[in-house]
Amino acid sequence: MTEQNQHNADSNSSATEDSAWQRGVIEKLATAALTEQKTARRWSTFFKSLTFGYLLIFLLMLFGIMGGDKKSLEAHTALIEINGVIQAGGDVTADAVISSLKEAYDNKGTKGIILRVNSPGGSPVQAGIINDEIRRQKTLHPSIPVYAVVEDICASGGYYIAAAADKIYVDKASIVGSIGVLMDGYGFTEAMKKVGVERRLMTAGENKAMLDPFSPVNPHHQELAQAMLNEIHEQFKTVVRQGRGARLKETPETFSGLFWSGEQSIKIGLADGMGSAEYVAREVIKQEDIVDFTYQDDFASRIAKRIGASASAAIGEVISKQLVDAGQIKLR
Repeated sequence: MTEQNQHNADSNSSATEDSAWQRGVIEKLATAALTEQKTARRWSTFFKSLTFGYLLIFLLMLFGIMGGDKKSLEAHTALIEINGVIQAGGDVTADAVISSLKEAYDNKGTKGIILRVNSPGGSPVQAGIINDEIRRQKTLHPSIPVYAVVEDICASGGYYIAAAADKIYVDKASIVGSIGVLMDGYGFTEAMKKVGVERRLMTAGENKAMLDPFSPVNPHHQELAQAMLNEIHEQFKTVVRQGRGARLKETPETFSGLFWSGEQSIKIGLADGMGSAEYVAREVIKQEDIVDFTYQDDFASRIAKRIGASASAAIGEVISKQLVDAGQIKLR
């Protein structure tokens, strides 16, 4: 190859490289511009949807479609669900049930109240507060009867609440009773010995470490705990005796923690008869129309919470996508 030919070849190669470099730059710029447009569209769609959602809620509330008291003022049976574990912050709380009771009693159309119970029990404190409030409201509104209707289970704290009702109705296969109190825990002392772990515990107050699961059982602490359980058990028994009165056919097993079928619970005086909520409303209260007064967040609040949760998830997803695209986060 001559010197001139070599020079021409080098020139052509250089031009090709320049052209390739230019095309690469243009492609990168075009890709970046498209990515930016897609991101902008995503954000625009997200904020438009968010704005539309809040605007819709505002308009619905403005015209009274959501929020406010929608409970019928015509004659009806009020229904309050006692569904789930009874505990502060749990499925059934004293605050929620008391709020439901107040709303039901304040409604001029309420002719009777049904507590539909499906609960294995829970906190004696929460159940006790609810029981006290039912009895208080019954004194204030003697013309409005309160009936408990048991579905699958009405045990322990669930029965603590039901005992305040004027009458208790069950299904023949319902589980009723378990009138007792328990405190459970675990002991890890033997396991600690096996793995060679030493417990080092310091307290100010001789009973501060009471029932510590990593220390051997202290007979004195065990006696104190049992005394407390016995005291709460006596409170439970008093509530049941007050609620059931002469209907209760008390035996040594009544307050032993045993539970019975709905059919058997009627025989021993823990319940009064068989019937569903619909039956009690129709045949006992004589108001077939049932209105649910169970406490729950209003529709607007639930939607707002969902929108808030969706917004947080969407923002997190978009930001993550941007960081990945920018090369700041890599999955290997």
